[in-house]
Amino acid sequence: MTRSFTLTLSCPNRTGIVRAVSSYLVEQGCDIAEYRQFDDPVRGRLFLRVQATAAAEIDLDEMSRGFEPVATDFEMVYALHLDRDARILVMVSKLGHCLNDLIYRWRAGELGAEIVAVVSNHEDLRPMAEAAGLPFHHVPVTPETKPESEARLLRLADDYGVDLVVLARYMQVLSDQTCKALHGRAINIHHSFLPGFKGAKPYHQAYDRGVKLVGATAHYVTPDLDEGPIIEQEVIRIDHSYDPRALQTVGRDAEALALSRAVRWHCENRVLLNGHSTVVFR
Repeated sequence: MTRSFTLTLSCPNRTGIVRAVSSYLVEQGCDIAEYRQFDDPVRGRLFLRVQATAAAEIDLDEMSRGFEPVATDFEMVYALHLDRDARILVMVSKLGHCLNDLIYRWRAGELGAEIVAVVSNHEDLRPMAEAAGLPFHHVPVTPETKPESEARLLRLADDYGVDLVVLARYMQVLSDQTCKALHGRAINIHHSFLPGFKGAKPYHQAYDRGVKLVGATAHYVTPDLDEGPIIEQEVIRIDHSYDPRALQTVGRDAEALALSRAVRWHCENRVLLNGHSTVVFR
């Protein structure tokens, strides 16, 4: 019997890193199943993802402590992850296309994660969540109750043992404090046209300007609104015949695709932060 785990790390690039990592894993009796590496010539850093198997009784905490001298020597930022389905909490408002897509992929075993609950500031998507057998929590948000509502959100994330919070067209801006509390474990999706259209009815604005590309961006949530490290983007080419309703339909397809990929790659520990950017070992 064996257990599968993933080692991810980044560090200043220098000779001997790969040998040191591989040697340690071999000494621990591990078998390397997948190895991915990226050398960033601009930032001078190396990024590494190694998926390996070991004896079932292996203690990852003990292995992590044993790896510490190697990490210190090479100034590594690293983590060891036991391969398992991550637990995710999905946040929504009124639009259900992204939630519906995530539920389908979860049920089909394509998400790499387990949806454990749905939270919304509206009641509209309760039937969709409950039809899938998911707990639905209605957490209204007003300017007066925002701090209390976000505190409840964080309590729910703790109560469910959540690894990732997914904002699947959740139409509320999270406070700086909540963004910091969820640093590196909250993903958002939003439309991204060229040029960018802010405010209400972005698809109508896009139609008025005659855009030829419809897109969506999945990114980590940060205090800087919609400016977090980008994980995935999807672009679909269109032409002059697309009216605002058709643009919305295409845009929702792009949003669902980009979001599901970002969630899966994050849950498979394939996304490493690189400053304000990311390295994604797809």
